[in-house]
Amino acid sequence: MEEEEWNNKGGPGAGPGSGVWLGINGYPAPRAPRPHSLHSSVSPALLSSLILLVSAPALAARRGRQTEAMLTLLVLTAAVLLGAAPRSDAIVIYTGWERHALVGSDVRLSCSFFSWRWTSEDVTFSWSYRPDGARDSISIFHYTGGAPYVDNKGPFRERLEFVGNPARRDGSILIRNLDFNDNGTFTCDAKNPPDIVGHPSSVRLLVFEKVPIQAGVITGAIIGVVLGLLILVVAIYYLMRFLVARRVFNLSVRPALQSNPALHYPIHSLRAK
Repeated sequence: MEEEEWNNKGGPGAGPGSGVWLGINGYPAPRAPRPHSLHSSVSPALLSSLILLVSAPALAARRGRQTEAMLTLLVLTAAVLLGAAPRSDAIVIYTGWERHALVGSDVRLSCSFFSWRWTSEDVTFSWSYRPDGARDSISIFHYTGGAPYVDNKGPFRERLEFVGNPARRDGSILIRNLDFNDNGTFTCDAKNPPDIVGHPSSVRLLVFEKVPIQAGVITGAIIGVVLGLLILVVAIYYLMRFLVARRVFNLSVRPALQSNPALHYPIHSLRAK
């Protein structure tokens, strides 16, 4: 049976001093894995913050400064959380949820975005359109290189206008002379390099011959009627209280006037007597 032995042969990396262990067949044996170290996975700044976070209350308690200890705890905790939490580099795009418009009118479709980066000179906006009942979307507008481009084959080639302000992260478009065939879903996508990861946002356009009454208008009318009735009830309540108090006052004063007729005369006449 062969046994493992130290490599006593000459040459670089050999010998007991070199610490190279040979296996059964004379090849270097695999080294045992190095135990996991806390310092290898935690940054020095985070370790320092944790050490200060643990030691601050004890030091402050010895000095009798509870207020300072609490402030130190809050500051260090905020620093640790901000240092440990990763900041998202994704771009967030916003549009409306649904727009209503009349046939023959113009409608503005708003699109904006939020990004942690400064607004880049290479910012881009893209709009696509999917008609109601269709499965595929078509590109209708693109803004890139500081210039807007309208698709010359789409249904909006002569009716679409860019009214946004890229410097303010606004990629809104205006569609003129709406028709019933314009009903559909409009999707906006934006890129602010290096922030290019994000989800497009969509807004649905509904074109009517007469704009229907929205649910918000009905809700507002109901709330107004309820508040009006409540004010009327409160007014009637205080009016009744006033009338009852006046009636009670008259009933309490009348016997006194009947028992003392002098109270019927004015004060200046009593002084003259």
